[in-house]
Amino acid sequence: MGKGFDGVNDEVLLPNSVLNSILLVVLGLDTVPIVSILNGIAMGIGVGISIQEKFCVATENSIFATPENGLGFFPNVGASYFLSRLPGFFGDYLGLTGTQVPGAEMFACGLATHFVPSAKLPLLEKALISRAVSATSSCDLAFISAIIDEYFLQQPALNEKSALHKMDVIDKCFSRPTVEDILSALEKEVTTRDANRAGDEWLASTIQSLKKASPMSLKICLRSIREGRVQAMDECLVREYRIACHVMRGQISKDFREGCRAILWDKDQKPKWKPSSLNLITEHMVDQCFSRLDGDEELKLPQRCNLPV
Repeated sequence: MGKGFDGVNDEVLLPNSVLNSILLVVLGLDTVPIVSILNGIAMGIGVGISIQEKFCVATENSIFATPENGLGFFPNVGASYFLSRLPGFFGDYLGLTGTQVPGAEMFACGLATHFVPSAKLPLLEKALISRAVSATSSCDLAFISAIIDEYFLQQPALNEKSALHKMDVIDKCFSRPTVEDILSALEKEVTTRDANRAGDEWLASTIQSLKKASPMSLKICLRSIREGRVQAMDECLVREYRIACHVMRGQISKDFREGCRAILWDKDQKPKWKPSSLNLITEHMVDQCFSRLDGDEELKLPQRCNLPV
């Protein structure tokens, strides 16, 4: 462990995960519509909260990513819910690789509900505030949507290197049942393509991202997203909280602490994952990360909750 990191224990780490879940629940209890404006980096709890809202506005400055697997953790704060609901297996691809997604791509794949050029944000914010205060229907979704639509750019241009142009390969490879099968399918794509084709650079980068991440995190991430496909938001939050508790305690794997040491503390960028490869991870080890917590440790959500189903 890096100097000073050994002393970080459950009492310090767990409350952060509790806070994340509580914030989402509070938003689920709130009946007032919220407009999230993502005009910059959108990761972690910030994106977990923002993307769940009825209105999520991206701009040309927006950058979404779920880089947690590279830190020995896993995409959480509702990520298994919203990633699993993206087109095809695009969410599986984003969750596993941690690929950065710009604003136009966020809107195109459904991570954002609107795209507004950043230059128009002051006008949008002013309109939302002034007209909502004076109107009797300020909580009406159609009323808010009409205001945003005045500044809404309906079809922002996608970058020619956007991963959305690779949806055929993404669906073909990331629909596989295991991380090992996904990697194998990607590597097979490399061997069957002309070495001069533009897609090879994307394939190489995708494979490298998977091989660089914590093997345990990848296993957890894929299973979490797959389970999220058939679960409501509250079920996803409870499950993600369980996983977070197990991962932070380090009884099954200490990859999260090692990732923090290598990336955040010592910054040598060379985490030593244990287990070091996918084939050393058993189903039982993954099952333990998803197992129920003891006694009163389970996350309990209030009955009156407006979280999405």
